[in-house]
Amino acid sequence: MGLGGVLAAGAAVAAYATAIEPQAFRIRHETLRVLPAGARPILVLHLADIHLAPWQERKLEWLEGLTSLEPDLIVNTGDSLGHRAAVPALADALRVFQGVPGFFVHGSNDVYGPEPKNPLRYFGGPSKPPGESHASRLDTAGLERAYAALGWLDLNNAARAIEVRGTSVAAFGVADAHRHWDRLDETEAALSSMRKALGDGPRVTLGVTHAPYQRILNAFVDLGADAILAGHTHGGQVRVPGGHALVTNCDIPREQASGLSTWAHEGRAVPLNVSQGIGASIYAPFRLGTPPEAVAVSLRPRDIG
Repeated sequence: MGLGGVLAAGAAVAAYATAIEPQAFRIRHETLRVLPAGARPILVLHLADIHLAPWQERKLEWLEGLTSLEPDLIVNTGDSLGHRAAVPALADALRVFQGVPGFFVHGSNDVYGPEPKNPLRYFGGPSKPPGESHASRLDTAGLERAYAALGWLDLNNAARAIEVRGTSVAAFGVADAHRHWDRLDETEAALSSMRKALGDGPRVTLGVTHAPYQRILNAFVDLGADAILAGHTHGGQVRVPGGHALVTNCDIPREQASGLSTWAHEGRAVPLNVSQGIGASIYAPFRLGTPPEAVAVSLRPRDIG
């Protein structure tokens, strides 16, 4: 192939990665056998990394369409905002889930706006956030009001429980570990208090984090999570066909940067679902080999097929 052919192929790949794949929304389906014996199945809709800008109408329409899944529970693992004016549009799109219980944690892009970055820097390890005094603030309070209006519960360094289809769902989480906002001591204390209040009845316990750093995953396993949900990685955002993510923007192994896998620590192993997310920064609006996704996670009893 001559130089002209190389340039044409490169232009075609760039066009696909910026104009086509970022709009190729999909729903990934997973089944986890983690519920108590005899429990009714629970469908969890896992949303991650929406990175919404208010002009992204196709993304908003697709989000609204997810209501056709009829989820029993929603878990949002953060980075929903991608622009300072995104909250009203996001709140309007999510209104179709009114009455569906949910949990959420924040990523840093729910607090600070996106900034231009050199993508090659990610090959040197997790990105270094700018000084907070130089970052533009987003409407985090407005986002939390929108979530509260839906009835979603805050798991940022906290633990909460709700009943879903007759099963007690206990969930705990941390604020964005990528920014070192996690406070595992606070999470552990909240989880201990919640367990005392709930008593010894059957339940399922979910660990929820935005960024799947190993220290967080290890702690969640130790704290008794039956399953862990995370986002942040975008699946690497660029993936060689048939291969793993090139980067993860955290310290999770590249082969576990998206999809369902198992995380083991100190002799205990639990399912880990890492979503490659729905959006990307407006300053890096591309995807290659990592189409945007929501994940429909079917929780089923351990005692049935």
